[in-house]
Amino acid sequence: MTRRFALVASVLLLSIAVRGTAAESPFAPKLQLMDPDGTPTSLAALRGRVVLVDFWASWCAPCKASFPLLDAIHRDLHEKGVDVLAINVDERRRDMDAFLADRTHAMPVLVDPRGIAAKAFSVQAMPTSFILDRLGRIRFTHTGYTASTIQRYREEIAVLLAEH
Repeated sequence: MTRRFALVASVLLLSIAVRGTAAESPFAPKLQLMDPDGTPTSLAALRGRVVLVDFWASWCAPCKASFPLLDAIHRDLHEKGVDVLAINVDERRRDMDAFLADRTHAMPVLVDPRGIAAKAFSVQAMPTSFILDRLGRIRFTHTGYTASTIQRYREEIAVLLAEH
């Protein structure tokens, strides 16, 4: 019985160490980004909401697959207090415009052609996503995209929406 308790306790402690606690989670960088029309958006303005920040590029094959599914999250959960921000890192505006030409979307698309936001978030690969809690803390990070990623986003967002 004591060995089982020790094993369970060890797994719990490891899980806390790997994920961290909300109090230990780093705050998202304080940034102001522009939409394609030049309207500014800041992460600070979204405090009080759960925010999924997704960095993507037009040349990224997994980004092409995830884009409509991220938009679906935004459409489904926006009224419940969730925002999805799609931050494009293409250096040439025309590449982003071509990508968006045949993709209708409700989620805000923001531009980061010089990679300032990507660098502030320490993005190393495309796509990379961060899920922020209502206080603006980074609670979940995802690099890459697989078929199960969108379901994990939804589960993690549900956890954050349940928190007060």
